[in-house]
Amino acid sequence: MRITEAARRLGMSPRMLRYREALGLLPPVRNQGAHRRFGDEELAAVAQGVELEKRFDISPAELSFALRVLSEPAVAQAVRDLGLRIGRVQAPRRALDFEKEKALRLLQGRS
Repeated sequence: MRITEAARRLGMSPRMLRYREALGLLPPVRNQGAHRRFGDEELAAVAQGVELEKRFDISPAELSFALRVLSEPAVAQAVRDLGLRIGRVQAPRRALDFEKEKALRLLQGRS
């Protein structure tokens, strides 16, 4: 189906559907160079994205960035570094640190 019919079925404007496509929130076009045709798979993907946006109270742009973080290691690392710096993400504990803490607890228990 064409974009106008797909948008009507999804309860949004064709412009909003094009915006979601520009953000990368739709499956890739099967035939490169061809006009996008919407089938059940594309409609289900858009509906799932809209449901996530509502459930987590986020915008399509925020969902698009979350997908980028999951799919691009350099972006994931940059976001992780920021999270560590501002205290929203904890640094992974190294095995040596765990063993050191365990030994200190055992020594404190003896005194």
